[in-house]
Amino acid sequence: MNPSAGNDLLFLWMERLEKYGYITAGISFLLLGMVVFVFGWYDFLIGMQSNAQRAVLVMMNELLLVVILLELFRTIINFMKSRTVSLEPFLHVGIIAAVRRLLTIGAEITLQGEVSPDRFEQYLLDALVNVGVILTLIFALYLYRVRGMKADPVVKG
Repeated sequence: MNPSAGNDLLFLWMERLEKYGYITAGISFLLLGMVVFVFGWYDFLIGMQSNAQRAVLVMMNELLLVVILLELFRTIINFMKSRTVSLEPFLHVGIIAAVRRLLTIGAEITLQGEVSPDRFEQYLLDALVNVGVILTLIFALYLYRVRGMKADPVVKG
């Protein structure tokens, strides 16, 4: 038997396993998004009875998590179709995650009521860092689109 033929067969099996790995990861992101969505609505409806403000903020947080999971799902689908990885979906996920964190910070400080000056400074610094991350990622997304990098894949499979 030719050693090269054995390697070719091994690589063929590895490529098939890779494909199934991406399929299972994609389905997992989709299922997790659906579970978070359903439980988010359940928690929202239960929470509305006791604290409507908190319930709304928690629901917004959960919906943003669902959007992140769906964006990752879409990234896997696009990779499987084109065998290229684009930077743009990851910039979207970063922006959404930073906005989500910013909303969480705002919710924490609002719902806690009285906050010590030290804790307030920590919240403020955390919020400023997240605003900086959001602005930086938006600028990166702008540059990415303006320079026409959409056509150039980050990774080609």
